[in-house]
Amino acid sequence: MGRLLRYVVVRALLIIPTILILYTLIFIILRVIPGNPILSALGTHYVPPEILKEKMHRLGLDKPLYVQYFDYLWRVLHGDFGESMVIEGRSITHDLAYRIPATIELTVWGFTVSVLLGILTGTIAAVKRGSRIDYAMRVYGIVAYTLFIPWLGSLLILLFSVYLGWLPSGGRLDPSIDLDRITGIYTLDSLITGNIYAFVNALKHLVLPSITLGIVLSGAYTRLVRSNLSDILQADFIRAYRSRGLPENKVLLYALRNAMIPIVTYMGLQLAILLGGAVLTETTYSWPGLGSYLFEKIQYRDYSAIQGTIVVFAFIVGVVSLIVDIIYALVDPRIRY
Repeated sequence: MGRLLRYVVVRALLIIPTILILYTLIFIILRVIPGNPILSALGTHYVPPEILKEKMHRLGLDKPLYVQYFDYLWRVLHGDFGESMVIEGRSITHDLAYRIPATIELTVWGFTVSVLLGILTGTIAAVKRGSRIDYAMRVYGIVAYTLFIPWLGSLLILLFSVYLGWLPSGGRLDPSIDLDRITGIYTLDSLITGNIYAFVNALKHLVLPSITLGIVLSGAYTRLVRSNLSDILQADFIRAYRSRGLPENKVLLYALRNAMIPIVTYMGLQLAILLGGAVLTETTYSWPGLGSYLFEKIQYRDYSAIQGTIVVFAFIVGVVSLIVDIIYALVDPRIRY
């Protein structure tokens, strides 16, 4: 137990340099890009020099770069992500806290769809190995992985929202629905408050974004599950199960459980891609999460907001990777810690 705790602590400490590296990179990139953030925020090419100077002084942009770097880092360490450069006095910490639940909700549902689709198609391909169904599933995996999220999202909106009118094309909830915000995760809040109508409505809004994200990310799972499960199904212990007359569905269940170890690891790695995909999905479906927030702030070159969002993204990815590492260490006895 002591060794496991030490392993967890070491892995947790590794999150810090990850955040620092990403913060440093985004800080440098923002300062290297030509142009003035004040002019971008105001949406004009000219501002009187005295006003520009006053605004830059107020935002601390006239300080040396190393001072700006450590000033912001010091704030972040105290849980303060600064103020927006676009909306005066607007707390970025408040914005991030408001947007995070929306991204978590979309990420969880998109992740669930991708894993279920990937395991289903990968299992079918492994069981029907060498058949036309296997080839079809492999082609699905390749095509799904290469799909461009905005293209797929627009196609689904056109079909299910515009032509059929079955599902909403964007947002999280109909404006006419009044829902008490508790956690900010609408499906959860509606269940807590017993508002079934809001729950159904929130689910309807989640269907298209989750399917879009899920389909694109399921391709990698399809190929990974097929590859691992195919090998496991040829293993000696599987032949032993079959020779004892064990039903095929139980044999498949045992094989799938053994094939899941590398897949669990991949789930953690997939989160970074999932959050990247969430940026595109949120902008496609007008989903008010961290991704659309980052996209909006990049357009205005809001330094503090961009840096804060990247730090939060890095922290979330680091924590989930840590959880996956712990699960992997507990599940796989070959892992030394």
